[in-house]
Amino acid sequence: MTTETRYLPAPAESALVITDAEREEIADVAAELARAASGALDAPQWLAAARAASARLPSRLQAAVREFRHDAGPDGVLLVRNLPVPERLPATPTRPGSVRRSATTATGAIAMIMLQLGEVIAYRNEKSGALVQDVVPVPGRERQQSNAGSVLLEMHTENAFHRNRPDYVGLLCVRTDPTGDARLRTASVRRALPLLSRQAREVLSQERFVTEAPPSFGGSRDLPPSPRPILRGAPEDHDVVVDFNSTHPLDGDAKQAMEELRTAFEGTAQAFALTAGDLAVVDNRLSVHGRTAFTPRYDGTDRWLHRVYAVVDHRRSRADRRGGGSVLD
Repeated sequence: MTTETRYLPAPAESALVITDAEREEIADVAAELARAASGALDAPQWLAAARAASARLPSRLQAAVREFRHDAGPDGVLLVRNLPVPERLPATPTRPGSVRRSATTATGAIAMIMLQLGEVIAYRNEKSGALVQDVVPVPGRERQQSNAGSVLLEMHTENAFHRNRPDYVGLLCVRTDPTGDARLRTASVRRALPLLSRQAREVLSQERFVTEAPPSFGGSRDLPPSPRPILRGAPEDHDVVVDFNSTHPLDGDAKQAMEELRTAFEGTAQAFALTAGDLAVVDNRLSVHGRTAFTPRYDGTDRWLHRVYAVVDHRRSRADRRGGGSVLD
């Protein structure tokens, strides 16, 4: 299938470009935060300190994040540029399940911004439950449909199978892809919906699709997965829950409707060439995301992102969080 993807120019008019003065302001707060709770990212004390510190972010940034939380707009993506990241980094990790355990300027910056959107969460069966995770290519996993792969990553809702999916996915680039080929791709149901036929909308709103859990989660909580709709909520402003790699239609009409949705997403997709200091926040209810293919070098210079999840309603998942912490079972 031939598709045409629109590329977002840099800097984009829709991006919030942090001034150098604001960047230093964020860096100062993040440096203080790195000393809280001995810099242990996953400690409740550090998270509490980050929550308090987030109120000290520059007012212009806070206002943009609040507006995005109120209404994510037609594309469901907030792009923030020129955030502080370390100038000198270790080699890009290459081991499976790589995460951040110690606070840095970059981890503090993304945590504080995501805490302005809601509460940060992680999943016990994904990346060992770490709140700040690495998105890096891993040798031997090139063809995987995961953050460790380097083939085209199919468009998907993050953790589409899970009953407590994140509302927001934050991706902060700390090292630019040296090849220039790796791009974050996003597509919004608000852009795609007008392109769908009435029949496709009706079918996609019915419980005619199942979504499998990835192997990292130990299989689906439902055995077999329960049929669910892809389009949910208000008919005039749907939410979407789909993973084009692991969501399967249960009949011919469902398959046709899902292909129509895929075509609509591909026809309205954007691609972001993230550079160091760029943060993309995806509204996981409105937008799907993926990644273009690229060729890793595995020489320590490969693309390196930090990933953090946030939810608006923390209470919703309380039964799945031991001791009221931030990690879901």
